[in-house]
Amino acid sequence: MKLRSVLFVLLILCGFYLLSTHFFPIGTIAGLVRGSQDHSPGMTTSTVNGPLGTFKVTEAEAAPALDPEEEQNIAVYKRALPSVVNITSTQVAYDFFYQPVPEQGQGSGFIIDKQGHILTNNHVVEGAQSVEVTLFNKKKYRATVLDKDKAHDLALLQINNAPDLEPATLADSTHLMVGQRVYAIGNPFGFQGTMTRGIISALRSVQLPSGMKIDNAIQTDASVNPGNSGGPLLNSRGEVIGITTMIASNPNGGAEQSAGIGFAIPISIAKAVLDDIARYGRVRRPSMDAVTLEISPDLAQQIGLPADYGVLIERVLPNGAADRAGLHGGSQRAYLGFTPIVLGGDLIIQIDGQDVTSKQDLSSALNEHHAGDTITVTVFRGQRRMNMKVTLSDATQQPTQGEET
Repeated sequence: MKLRSVLFVLLILCGFYLLSTHFFPIGTIAGLVRGSQDHSPGMTTSTVNGPLGTFKVTEAEAAPALDPEEEQNIAVYKRALPSVVNITSTQVAYDFFYQPVPEQGQGSGFIIDKQGHILTNNHVVEGAQSVEVTLFNKKKYRATVLDKDKAHDLALLQINNAPDLEPATLADSTHLMVGQRVYAIGNPFGFQGTMTRGIISALRSVQLPSGMKIDNAIQTDASVNPGNSGGPLLNSRGEVIGITTMIASNPNGGAEQSAGIGFAIPISIAKAVLDDIARYGRVRRPSMDAVTLEISPDLAQQIGLPADYGVLIERVLPNGAADRAGLHGGSQRAYLGFTPIVLGGDLIIQIDGQDVTSKQDLSSALNEHHAGDTITVTVFRGQRRMNMKVTLSDATQQPTQGEET
């Protein structure tokens, strides 16, 4: 009886061994037990047999739906891409044996009208003997440089006989806010039609390589690299709010590359430049011809000013706009830390009735006008408040170290 029980158990074990090793591969029985639990809704499993064994691949039955954020990204790209161009500039250099060698530079730009006008950075085309524009459809056109604004690093190009151009839509950049989502489209390292995304990280004054300061420049963490220069910075509707102009280089990188900090020129500045070119055939940057100093509440208290904000005139240029209007510069030399300053001049507190609390405010107010316009400047001269009429002059194209206004 005991022998028969032992033989029965052995028979069961042998049968289980044969079933699990020859008829059902490892894991098959568990799969049968789990049944439909292996398959999520909308998923299918396909089996591929080959010399290396059996592979099971889980596949989606259909492409997943895009989420709202992805749909917005795609909409911005589709709207803006046809207006973005690749710019190749060629200039002649000389090698060790004084033989001419062509050198090429890459940049970006964008179409602003159906007549073939293109906006880009001045440094993209500066010194170029020839400029070539490649549209998003890969068609190439020779471009002419119509005008430049070196002070704001802007250049206007023209291509001819290009059909069906799609101009970009220019937005208003005067009310941007930190935290807004932005998109950059350009040709970094020559990779045409590249889009990156980020936010406005800050709005601040930055100094361009030319020495000119750009007030309210748009700082962004959207990745920009060499080749993005001159391309559009877009809002979430695909409208241009700025022109990508430079990056903060990674000090640990072997080459100039993105460090997560890029800057764009506000499109409001570019609009003023375009308006000048349309009116006068050239850029006429408005200026008061005065060297100024921004006043803080602490500094105002220390030197006894009648207002705790504003812009102090340190010096007026001889026969310039401020000088002709009767504005006064200072005469008392002093130091702010280790920086020499001149006190005693008129304190500008308003332009056309709008408060001027910083040099950015002053610059923004001037950029709303043209050379030859007359503005009302409200100042304190000592304790006396005065309104002065100032006819703005036509600033030189050469930068003045960012100090003159």
